[in-house]
Amino acid sequence: MGTVVPVASAEPVPPPAPAPAPAPPCPDIEVVFARGTTEPPGPGMTGQAFVDALRAQAGDRTVAVYPVNYPASSDFANRIAFAQTVVDGIKDAGAHIEATAAACPDTRIVLGGYSQGAVLAGFVTANEIPDGIPDEYLSYLPNPLPDSVAEHVAAVVLLGKPSNEWLARYDAPRLTVGPLYEAKTIDLCAPGDSICNGNPGGIPTLEHTLYPVNGMLQEAAAFTVAQLG
Repeated sequence: MGTVVPVASAEPVPPPAPAPAPAPPCPDIEVVFARGTTEPPGPGMTGQAFVDALRAQAGDRTVAVYPVNYPASSDFANRIAFAQTVVDGIKDAGAHIEATAAACPDTRIVLGGYSQGAVLAGFVTANEIPDGIPDEYLSYLPNPLPDSVAEHVAAVVLLGKPSNEWLARYDAPRLTVGPLYEAKTIDLCAPGDSICNGNPGGIPTLEHTLYPVNGMLQEAAAFTVAQLG
């Protein structure tokens, strides 16, 4: 009986498909932060300094950061186009908060913003569309966040938020933090900061830029940790 010689297949055997990358674990804390006017994409200098202060006070809890995706435009003169960029940020922040609450129900969310970003973050909490919005623009606005989402938001941190007097100069609606978020909101304005202290003028003073070094971020982080429990 002859010897059987195995014959190699002419078709190469494809390598096995790589295993899908594991989903990143849900953090203990997620900071959703909107940067200030003209800052480059990311959380901004003040936002990153707040995250660093929070990490220093959060113990062994993991802290992730989601920078709100919006232009942080300085085109204040173009009222409608500028308003659209802010609303884009409100939509992005709200959608991310809802998605995080659904996918990571045990993650405690911290919503924050600096300067223009603080206005954006404040409007994310609104329980109704503010007065003064032109009728033709209403269809572009997002609906308020569902009440159930508020349970996942541990704290709201507003830093150097433009005052209602400053907003009125640019025909922007008044900002009122929603009732489900009011008790867990800290709204910090540095002495002499002309953007947030009620001065209707449009030029920021030096004090508006000093939140990373004036001690208020440590105060905001301590407030946040207390809200986290």
